[in-house]
Amino acid sequence: MKDLAARCLMAGVPGTSLTGELRALLQGGLGGVMLFERNVSSAQQLCSLTDSVRADGPGVLIATDAEGGVNTNHLAAAGLPQGEGNRSLGLRDDPGYTRQVARTLGTSVAGLGLNVVFGPCADLGSRPDNPIVGARSFGADPELVARHTLAYAEGLREAGVIACAKHFPGHGGTAEDSHLELPAASLSDDDLAPFRAAARAGIPMIMTAHVRYTGYGDAPATLNPLLVTRLLREEIGFAGVVVTDALEMRAISDAFTPAEAAVAALAAGVDLVLIGDRAVDIAQVRDAIVTAVAEGRLAQGRVEEAASRILSLAP
Repeated sequence: MKDLAARCLMAGVPGTSLTGELRALLQGGLGGVMLFERNVSSAQQLCSLTDSVRADGPGVLIATDAEGGVNTNHLAAAGLPQGEGNRSLGLRDDPGYTRQVARTLGTSVAGLGLNVVFGPCADLGSRPDNPIVGARSFGADPELVARHTLAYAEGLREAGVIACAKHFPGHGGTAEDSHLELPAASLSDDDLAPFRAAARAGIPMIMTAHVRYTGYGDAPATLNPLLVTRLLREEIGFAGVVVTDALEMRAISDAFTPAEAAVAALAAGVDLVLIGDRAVDIAQVRDAIVTAVAEGRLAQGRVEEAASRILSLAP
């Protein structure tokens, strides 16, 4: 069970090389690693790091945020170009061009040894006061956002990189930043339209939002079976990997320890739990999942299902 629990976790890397603890986790089946600016000093160093990750964890997912435009470029020190942002692409409204931009980005990312980009952002730019989406959105029109989400994901796929549409079921209607607090929002069919399109098109991964939604109880989407299992899986029909946004964000960490949140997310229907905080003991989180299964608080079949989806996605 330890290897299955480990497969359901994606961890941050503390520095520019692997620690002994992380190597042991990779050798024990860790599902993925997430790379940030702190992990990159040059292209040569980054390629050495990603080679080391794959050597200890064959088939591991190696991910970063890379959305272009004014957004953070974690791999800039390795020479990854900033690229064109989603707002600009939406204003141009040429899906073929969006696909080309994403393919160029994906080729650069793949050349540095990564295989997952946490993008495109499928959120609607529906509120000018939204502090977290902004220029990351292609626009406010659900059909426009859907077609560019699909084009962007296809461009990444052509470059051999896994795309991840985010943040289900939509972060565009919030007035708060989930990095700092737990936002609340209503949910409309417009918000869901890009994610429905993503599911129909077979986009391989969708990331959840740390947002609570009117009519779906107090739990944020990441920990909410009404949204992950019932809405995304059963109603929308998404069959790929569901990944959390980072659990160290205060929308989650103000109320849950990483271990508590990981167990709750898996129980809600999430497959891959992302914890980028280098201070978190990932082995302890893995062991908490194993304990939850042993105590009957988390179904073993749920962990097996999640691990199987991740293995099927692994390159």
